[in-house]
Amino acid sequence: MRFATVRVMHEHTVRVTIATGTVEGFTRDGVNRWRSIPYARPPVGPLRFRAPQPPEPWPGVRHCHGFTNCAPQQRRYTIIGVGKYQPMSEDCLTLNVVTPESVGEKALPVLVFIHGGGYILGSSATPLYDGAGLARRGCVYVSVNYRLGALGCLDLSSLSTPEITIDANLFLRDLVMALQWIRDNIAAFGGDPGNVTIFGESAGAHAVATLLAVPAAKGLFHQAISESPASGMVRSREVATEFATRFATQLGVRRQDAAHALMQASPAELVAAQKRLIDQGMEQRLGAFPIGPAFGDDYLPLDPVEAMRRGEAHRVPLIVGTNADEGRLFTRFLPLLPTTEPMVEALLADTDPAARERITAAYPGYPDRSACVRLGGDFAFGSAAWQIAEAHGKYAPAYLYRYDFAPRPLHWAGLGATHATELLAVFGVYRSRFGALLTAGVDRRAARRVTKEVQGRWLAFSRTGIPGDGWPAYTDADRAVMVFDRTSHLEFDPHPERRLAWEGFSLAQ
Repeated sequence: MRFATVRVMHEHTVRVTIATGTVEGFTRDGVNRWRSIPYARPPVGPLRFRAPQPPEPWPGVRHCHGFTNCAPQQRRYTIIGVGKYQPMSEDCLTLNVVTPESVGEKALPVLVFIHGGGYILGSSATPLYDGAGLARRGCVYVSVNYRLGALGCLDLSSLSTPEITIDANLFLRDLVMALQWIRDNIAAFGGDPGNVTIFGESAGAHAVATLLAVPAAKGLFHQAISESPASGMVRSREVATEFATRFATQLGVRRQDAAHALMQASPAELVAAQKRLIDQGMEQRLGAFPIGPAFGDDYLPLDPVEAMRRGEAHRVPLIVGTNADEGRLFTRFLPLLPTTEPMVEALLADTDPAARERITAAYPGYPDRSACVRLGGDFAFGSAAWQIAEAHGKYAPAYLYRYDFAPRPLHWAGLGATHATELLAVFGVYRSRFGALLTAGVDRRAARRVTKEVQGRWLAFSRTGIPGDGWPAYTDADRAVMVFDRTSHLEFDPHPERRLAWEGFSLAQ
């Protein structure tokens, strides 16, 4: 694969022609980058709350050197550098492509990253998600923006009127549109449209698992990696309708006037109402969380885990896992998880007494703080990974992992291998100058070894659907778990009492 290269003002630029026109990116540090390529028309004006539409062609060359907009969210979450914030706009349906500088003639596997952020925050422009470390090792890397919060991840379709149509699961439709764009265009960048791996973390991991149950996504990806998928993020149409009614109330309008108000409200007003809805939902616990996919229509017929249990999900190889200390992050930042005794007791208040006893007994020392933190982490992430591995593994290869590695500075900070820390290895941060600071020098060699291990297995999986040697698929017979640490190793059904404690527990309705 040869790209058209031009030198402009001493900058090495690179051009590719795709279905909608020519895009110009740039080459730096051994990789080619194109930023903020539109994969859909801007969902603005009459397209607000509607399924995404294919992008329109453009004349001449489109310069894709810098990031444009992220989805509307609270401004504090848009920071992408010291004192630097990314602009927000509904015109945010873009993706980024990173390739090795020299691709060669053989098409490379494609890795597509879906960012996390609880379905209410985040951006593909976050520096951590750059992807160059993966691309240098032999793949085409794509990162995707999608509509967030009230504009994309809150099902308001029940508020539709004969004059105003509001589509459901907009963010899923966005992601499917992005995957269709990849199918149609990625070969021009040296990628193989017949070998696409989707991967994501937290809400992004939940989106990956949900796409396994979206009929329209069939054939658009061939492997999936779900890093710390969250539980309680799916709701039925009935619960979604109740949340939509409550959202109208937060906007200060009657249900019958809500559709018009939704079209007239500014993005900032919608984000503010969304925050009030979340705060109310956490107090009254109608389902676990108001934002996320809703099942029960043609686009998402079933709860994703239920679709897996029935064998109706896409039967592609899957990696799924969690981190050893998931809950610790939420004791310091974003206090959204039950990590104290009062929060745990509130979580379990409506649970059958026998189930409550089973869950708390699985965490020796409860109600000590450390036991509560482990319980909260398992409630939010561990239970989802166990359920997904059990359900999907009956019909397709599923590989379960636990990420235990944390350099000493993270332990000193009281975080350990907490939520999202595996991304430091996945994206090769430990090879950077910042990575040297994270390890304080004392753990640099171990951090680089873990990085090589994780990246190597992710890339092997993207090529073949098998994450390298010595990692057997998860089955009911042995429940093999790959543990990533200073010395990575296999464990078989670690913490069975914690796994069994959460069977059948769900706040989603």
